[in-house]
Amino acid sequence: MSPVQVAPNRTTLRQGSVQVTTLSNGLRVATDSMPDVQSVSLGCWVGVGTRNEAASVNGVAHLVEHMLFKGTERRSAFRISEEIENVGGQLNAYTTREHTAYYAKVLHEDTGLALDLIADMLQNSLIDAEELTRERAVVLQEIGQAADTPDDIIFDHFQATAFPDQALGRAVLGSAEIVGALPREALVDYVGRNYGASSIVLSAAGRIEHDRFVALAEKAFARLPKGDVRDPEPARYMGGDFREARDLEQMHLVLGFDGVGVHDPDFYAHSVFSTLLGGGMSSRLFQEVREKRGLVYSIYSFASAYRDGGLFGVYAGTGEEEVAELVPVVCDEIAKVAHEVTEDEVARARAQLRAGTLMGLEGTMSRCETLGQQLLVYDRPIPVEEVVEKIGAVDRAAVIRVAERLRRSRPTVAALGPLDRLEDYDRIAARLA
Repeated sequence: MSPVQVAPNRTTLRQGSVQVTTLSNGLRVATDSMPDVQSVSLGCWVGVGTRNEAASVNGVAHLVEHMLFKGTERRSAFRISEEIENVGGQLNAYTTREHTAYYAKVLHEDTGLALDLIADMLQNSLIDAEELTRERAVVLQEIGQAADTPDDIIFDHFQATAFPDQALGRAVLGSAEIVGALPREALVDYVGRNYGASSIVLSAAGRIEHDRFVALAEKAFARLPKGDVRDPEPARYMGGDFREARDLEQMHLVLGFDGVGVHDPDFYAHSVFSTLLGGGMSSRLFQEVREKRGLVYSIYSFASAYRDGGLFGVYAGTGEEEVAELVPVVCDEIAKVAHEVTEDEVARARAQLRAGTLMGLEGTMSRCETLGQQLLVYDRPIPVEEVVEKIGAVDRAAVIRVAERLRRSRPTVAALGPLDRLEDYDRIAARLA
């Protein structure tokens, strides 16, 4: 991909259907042209999230995400919703531990409107005190709902146990105590420090013309300062044990290890291993635990990758009577991969990942999101051919290497529900060693 100078203070990179222009203030504007569709998905991917919060304001990133919908200098909260829905469009956002996204999907002729709405929200939001009081109450309801949903909140406990006393281990929603007391100044300060052009990617995919979109973006984001986001504290995986007894019909369990980061050479092998172990109905865990033994309704594995580390985990929900059998079986399946995995299993897992990657190219939203995230994480768009090639290069030896690497770390156990039949931590760790 070669640089082409298109205008003063702007540089554009072209790669197939993808073009990326960096504006003079540091904002990267990326498009992925799909001329045969009628819609455009676009959004701002901001390279900050829960990891960029101080412990004293945990939850501020997510609360900011909510508040940017609650009115600007030009638009009321209702007007924001009304304008996007007047054209049949959709507008939404989400917060993760490392990113925050604001995105829309519209017919191609309404691209300018959607861009103007998002730019207005990111630069001109009032963060009105009265609106904050109301929206804080909404977020507190969201926190309460998550706490009452065991197969949701168990992942926060797992994260906090794997990364204790650090930003990466804190909940995205924050705690009710902190969020309930966050002043307006905390939100204004967070936006001022973190929402600069250098930490934002504006991405669009669909029926889009790059140069016109860049011109619109340059005008829409003229007030956005360059900014200078500080790096978050490094990830320090620790592992450990969390248990909370609750009067529930099922015990919810997450069992995991120190995983692989996005820049790690084993990133793709990590994904293949996770798919093979618990990524579908043909996976080892689904077949052994659900199909052969009937111990669970839901069981799966997952691989979470961050900029400087990651997590591998297995989730299972099971009845009180089945706990004693479930945990040894799961531990045994994890251990057996390093010794019994076959070439056919690896090939099937590779095929699943390859198909998922290629199928994602069919949707404007998935292509827009992928492009935005790639520029934040890797500082470049990654050709799909490169991704497919790296998936295809994962062989049996790489899967075994990842399996052994994971098991060398101290395990993390998080359990919620009836715990009487759950083995103690040292026994589970010994099974996994």
